[in-house]
Amino acid sequence: MARSYDFKGVEAGVQRVWEERKAFRVTEDATQPKYYCLVMYPYPSGKIHMGHVRNYAIGDVVARYFRMRGHNVLHPMGWDSFGLPAENAAIEHGVHPATWTVDNITYMRTQLKRMGFSYDWDREITCSDPEYYRWNQWLFLKMYEKGLAYKRPAFVNWCAVCQTVLANEQVEGGRCWRDDSVVIQKELDQWFLKTTAYAEELLTGLDRLPGWPERVKTMQRNWIGKSVGAEVNFPMVDGGPPIAIFTTRQDTLYGATFMVLAPEHPLARELARGRPEVEGFIGRMRMEDRLVRTAAETEKEGVFTGAFAINPLTQEKIPIWLANFVLLEYGTGAIMSVPAHDERDFQFAKKYHLAIRVVIDPPEEGTLVAANLEKAYEGEGVMVNSGPFSGLPSAEGRAAVTRYLEERRIGKGAVNYRLRDWGVSRQRYWGTPIPIIYCDRCGTVPVPERDLPVLLPRDVEITMKGGSPLARVERFVRVSCPACQGPARRETDTMDTFVDSSWYFLRFCSPKEESRPLDPANVTHWMPVDQYIGGIEHAVLHLLYARFFTRVMRDLGLISIDEPFVNLLTQGMVCKETYRCPTHGYRLPDEVDAEGRCTTCGQPVEIGRTEKMSKSKKNVVDPDDLMNRYGADTARLFSLFAAPPEKDLEWSDKGVEGAFRFLNRVYRLVEGWAEELCRSVKPVSFAALTVGRALYQKAHFTIKKVTEDLDRDFHFNTAIAALMELVNTLGQCDLGGAPEEREEKRAVARFAVETLLVLLAPFAPHLAEELWQRLGHSRSISEASWPAYSAEVIQREEILVVVQVNGKLRSRLLLPADAEEEALRAAALQDGRVQTWLEGRQVIRVVVVPKKLVNIVTDER
Repeated sequence: MARSYDFKGVEAGVQRVWEERKAFRVTEDATQPKYYCLVMYPYPSGKIHMGHVRNYAIGDVVARYFRMRGHNVLHPMGWDSFGLPAENAAIEHGVHPATWTVDNITYMRTQLKRMGFSYDWDREITCSDPEYYRWNQWLFLKMYEKGLAYKRPAFVNWCAVCQTVLANEQVEGGRCWRDDSVVIQKELDQWFLKTTAYAEELLTGLDRLPGWPERVKTMQRNWIGKSVGAEVNFPMVDGGPPIAIFTTRQDTLYGATFMVLAPEHPLARELARGRPEVEGFIGRMRMEDRLVRTAAETEKEGVFTGAFAINPLTQEKIPIWLANFVLLEYGTGAIMSVPAHDERDFQFAKKYHLAIRVVIDPPEEGTLVAANLEKAYEGEGVMVNSGPFSGLPSAEGRAAVTRYLEERRIGKGAVNYRLRDWGVSRQRYWGTPIPIIYCDRCGTVPVPERDLPVLLPRDVEITMKGGSPLARVERFVRVSCPACQGPARRETDTMDTFVDSSWYFLRFCSPKEESRPLDPANVTHWMPVDQYIGGIEHAVLHLLYARFFTRVMRDLGLISIDEPFVNLLTQGMVCKETYRCPTHGYRLPDEVDAEGRCTTCGQPVEIGRTEKMSKSKKNVVDPDDLMNRYGADTARLFSLFAAPPEKDLEWSDKGVEGAFRFLNRVYRLVEGWAEELCRSVKPVSFAALTVGRALYQKAHFTIKKVTEDLDRDFHFNTAIAALMELVNTLGQCDLGGAPEEREEKRAVARFAVETLLVLLAPFAPHLAEELWQRLGHSRSISEASWPAYSAEVIQREEILVVVQVNGKLRSRLLLPADAEEEALRAAALQDGRVQTWLEGRQVIRVVVVPKKLVNIVTDER
């Protein structure tokens, strides 16, 4: 009798062999087609979670599959190891961020190896390693030389808890993406990277990414936000520089009855002098989140500045207001307000009793009257009350107005982007130091390349107060100027950690390179990444920045590609049932009694809502516990089988147990047959098969199904289902009979079992490796070739089936010879010719004679 499945012993033994043989180490090899498979590297938070298990299992299946298909596969792993959580740990636990990070990496690396992921660990990179972040600094200096890195005062998103600046993309619903605290506006000198220099290319490049989900491309298009319109100058009544605005509706210029500035606009501060109500409004707006205050549902509010501008087309004096719905970073930070044709302006004008003038009439709905409007008309139409442009359709009018503006030099056609330059300054310790020195005599001086890396000092006091911890380290701050040797001071801001992940995929191509950030030959060999895998939450942040960095590095002559990732898979979340008490919030299962009540307060608990796994929601599953109980292969198999990779996975304990039972069944099947199968060396000829024909065909059908499912959007769940069907078929086989039959059965069974193991290897590599060795193979199953199915074999034998209606011949059908009775019955009833004889009749019964005929008995009408 076969022994039980000792998954702990099997997995430990197989991993030991892989480690000793460096089974997944890869070098550049021009004789094989390359395949670069990369999953977004993790932040070393301490332990992997089930989201990691699923994400990295997906990537590992892809890597193993292409390796067995004959590709030279680069499948690396590293650590996104800079970031605020390490500083939080230093504050909470008194451990240095570097120590905390290294300890976490050590533990998580062990977990990833235990999962059996086929990484080339010789290429491991850690972003907090000076040998990595020195190249962050080097790239920053190159951008500074090219004018792509610059410093200026700016209103920034300030998290008072983190004591640092956040990028727009890091503010979610007015709150910090890290700690959920309210974000306010603060003016600071900040370093920026000029992402806007590549706005158009980043936008048009999306059209050349057919392997990306349309959802992600749409998110990036919306974030870049290209608008075509006109820039118009509105003179100030009292003199001074005109106010520039950008509009896509220059056909409504005659309807502009007031102007609105962002509270952060430089002119707003000038106009607020001596006006307490205006100063108070500006101060209050700086304390409000920009996304919240500009949301459609937020009430529009503002204050009159007391100043006026001139509408350049009507020559009318119009008031200048400040309002909560205008932001400095969008357009010019000033807008013309056309309340008859913009709903936001309409609400504002109604609230503050400002003039409303109709300048566009709907094409087929007659003339609009301003006094009768209940809402703004925002559509296209015909220009009215617009001087010489009255009567023109909107589109034609926009072109005519733009020409008029340009002829009189009071405006021009313009393209605007919603995308802003990337603010990369962070007032924290655990990040890449910005390599800039400030000298009173020489000004801003870049750190010479020979002095890189600028190292983070270890002896630093880390608190959440007082800005950058680096600013309090005198020996770090006080330096000599590289230009004049006089006293100078270092920049104490560190870089946004998204800088680290914006080019790490390139560093994996040559991680040991010491004299430059990458080896061009290696990058040319491996890039672009063939398959990139990660969460949809990175659609605007990381993916956009990575595309930007790729273009910058191309223009620096370091690489020759435009796009870093050919194909992108955004996997779904791992979700699990939650228990929620009205008073005590989320509860653990053992904090709920048998009657569904909270064990603390006795109130009924809401049970059954499925939410993303989270410690705060008390619905996490610890991968270590799962591996201890069922093994890594079970954890992998369940996470791949429970849902398609792009969909959310709903956790099921029964599903885990089912995956475990399946692997045990495979083990018992192969172990029970191993000795007998090892005796078979006879090659299989399909034409000569008799008793083994059906099993041989099933194996080939399975090869076809699994291969197509892996090639077609990685349908792992249906591929695994096909393997389960093959196991079911094998389980119904016996190896007995006459000597000739036994020999044929053994040969076919060995072929089918070996096929099963090779197809199973990407999903459950430990068990497949172990059983492969049990069948007498000396080389690793990862070195085996992916099987190919035979079109000849999978062509089913067909038979002619006669179809009768009340005993009379009505049709003939060609059907598979092995079709079961239900399939014959269904095919007969669905046949078009038969259905004409069934019209108006009731089917009483269907008689099936297998492989011969189907007789449909009806009432005689």
